[in-house]
Amino acid sequence: MTVAAEKIALDVVSPENLLDPNPLYKHLLESEPVYWSDTLQAWFVTRHEDVAACFRDPRLSAERTQLVVEQQLRGVGTDKVRDYLHYASQQMLMKDGAEHSRLRRQTNPGFTTQALDGWRPMIHRVVDTLLDRVQDMGRMDLVLDFSEPLPSLIIMEFFDIPVAHREDFQIWANCIARFFGSPVEGMEEAALRANDAMRNLARYLGALAQERRKSPGRDILSMMIQAQAEGRMDEDQLVANAILILTAGHVTTIDQLSNGVHALLTHPEQLQKLRENPTLLMSAVEEVLRYAPAVPFMHRIAIEDLELRGRSIRRGQIVFLGIAAANRDPSVFPEPDRFDITRANNKHLSFAFGPHLCLGAGLARRELDLSFGALLRRMPGLRLDEERPPRIKCNSLVFRGFDALPVRW
Repeated sequence: MTVAAEKIALDVVSPENLLDPNPLYKHLLESEPVYWSDTLQAWFVTRHEDVAACFRDPRLSAERTQLVVEQQLRGVGTDKVRDYLHYASQQMLMKDGAEHSRLRRQTNPGFTTQALDGWRPMIHRVVDTLLDRVQDMGRMDLVLDFSEPLPSLIIMEFFDIPVAHREDFQIWANCIARFFGSPVEGMEEAALRANDAMRNLARYLGALAQERRKSPGRDILSMMIQAQAEGRMDEDQLVANAILILTAGHVTTIDQLSNGVHALLTHPEQLQKLRENPTLLMSAVEEVLRYAPAVPFMHRIAIEDLELRGRSIRRGQIVFLGIAAANRDPSVFPEPDRFDITRANNKHLSFAFGPHLCLGAGLARRELDLSFGALLRRMPGLRLDEERPPRIKCNSLVFRGFDALPVRW
């Protein structure tokens, strides 16, 4: 391989690698498991053992908002994203240690197994309502007609927010997610949109919190308000973490639903196996999460110098933890590039690991389980639309999914 070709192959954000990153992952896993990108001025860690360890390493901090934004907006300054910085920096996703644990405890009651199982009938109802709309059409864009509205409608129910406001929330959440995901192009515009979205969400949820104090319910926001009343969360923290749950709670699930359906439809032998044995559904969900994760990378900031596989990571440097690459580490997953819904001992890292294990993992699993089950049951001829090709969404290192996924039955 020539030097020029090698540089192209190792450019993490090249169009080729964003479209199909798996050859790059394989190279990094085998040859450069701790890789420095001159393009992004950041480290990339890819082996399963290392990624899991990094998620638990206190020297790699989640308190990264200011530094990541400063790097994203080199030469532009951060004064135009004050609202984004103010609220993002107070979210549990961006906290370490005792502060992270304290904020997380205030929302845990809404995400226990018992609480989530109580929401299953609602999730099932939303799934069926969406499929009722398209059942007789014989075709749909899975993203537009199902994957996108489903998680947002469910999270609206969790917060008891009128469905009429769903479209606004969808736009705001997408803007925040796009900027957080370190878009390859249009960074300044993405920052301004994210700032406006954060401000709009804060205003809406702040007003909604005032209403819920007067008339509390069984929704997530009412639970968080109770924690605030006990002195464990101030107003800005309440609003900031409500924003986090609303945005993270459905943006990633949109992509994971689409990725999962695509994986099943492009592996017909596995799809047939699932049709013949529906008890494999939960195993199929775990394999979908491993094989096509909605979040390929998550970033951290080094707050101390450290060594990893002979490479020196310096204080203040960004470290991208390669979830998708770790999920294909052959030392953990036999035949890692094979999609196998019967895969045993599936130790994927798609919900992260350690203290920051995704709070919404249980909710996401239920959404995937009920969605895949309903699609297979109601649409036995489900397949990719031969006349309309899918469009992959691959403009970010942190989020990966589909802009369009036409299917028919």
